Amino acid sequence: MNEIIIHHNADLPERQGAFPGLINNAGEKARRTFLEFFIADIENDNTRQAYARAVRTFFGWCQDHELELSTIAPAHVAVYFKQHPGSKPTRKQHLAAVRRLFDYLVTNQVVPFNPASSVRGPRYSIRKGKTPVISAEDMRRLLDSIDISQVIGLRDRALIATMFYSFGRVGAVTGMNAQDYYHNGKRSYLRLDEKGGKVLEIPVHHSAQAYLDAYVEQTGIIHEPTSPLFRSVDRSRNLTDRRLDRVNAWRVMKRRANEAGLYEKISPHSLRATGITIYLGNGGSLEHAQTIAGHADPRTTKLYDRTSDQVSLDEIEKIVI
Repeated sequence: MNEIIIHHNADLPERQGAFPGLINNAGEKARRTFLEFFIADIENDNTRQAYARAVRTFFGWCQDHELELSTIAPAHVAVYFKQHPGSKPTRKQHLAAVRRLFDYLVTNQVVPFNPASSVRGPRYSIRKGKTPVISAEDMRRLLDSIDISQVIGLRDRALIATMFYSFGRVGAVTGMNAQDYYHNGKRSYLRLDEKGGKVLEIPVHHSAQAYLDAYVEQTGIIHEPTSPLFRSVDRSRNLTDRRLDRVNAWRVMKRRANEAGLYEKISPHSLRATGITIYLGNGGSLEHAQTIAGHADPRTTKLYDRTSDQVSLDEIEKIVI
């Protein structure tokens, strides 16, 4: 299925084997609708990949139980998710994928009803996120520990500072071009393409500006506005013209954190959580944090806030015997 999504311009009848068996057996209209769902209806690449895995597994189970697309009933969906081995969040996501796909198939008159619409997912809610957060002192130590005598150090320091000070997702930060860091009068701004098609333009913290300026001026990227802002390096540790991807940004974060002696499980997402926590701890408002982070719901922003952790510990320590 991933192959058919990537090669969506291929002639469908010649690539029938790339579809799940139930979709393939249902005919050309089902195949085209299935393809359109993943290509046209889902914008986010991560969501597309996650939904593709979920749907492929579900249809594989249906095929093992000799079902066809038209014979899948709510009871089948319920039984499948009852025996699903994943965690509650995973099961909720997979049910959402199946439900959304069938909605699309119903809308396009491939099947008469959605068998997943009446199936209840597991109850699951969280009040605090699990992303590791580091202290302001450790954040300062991380940035100061980077050797900037070479261009790779300038890049890594600017990358980490940008993610931390902007609350930006790693995909949004690595997706920036040089022109997305720009100056307007005395102020500098970042332009970030976030989830849901949101384009955020936020002022740059003076520390991040200093790190970014040192990086773009040393490399000359400032004169290539349409080129990637953060680039990969070759074996000689020289910058290439290729964009640094999210996986390599994660490796940069892990390597620099280890060099600074910090908790090995921190990730680019930790920088987002750390920035929000420090901001709120210094009196910043939840509303403004939500705006900077690009969250649609303040409850999502609150998941990143760990300012209450120490308060809770102080209260527990009052239990004296």
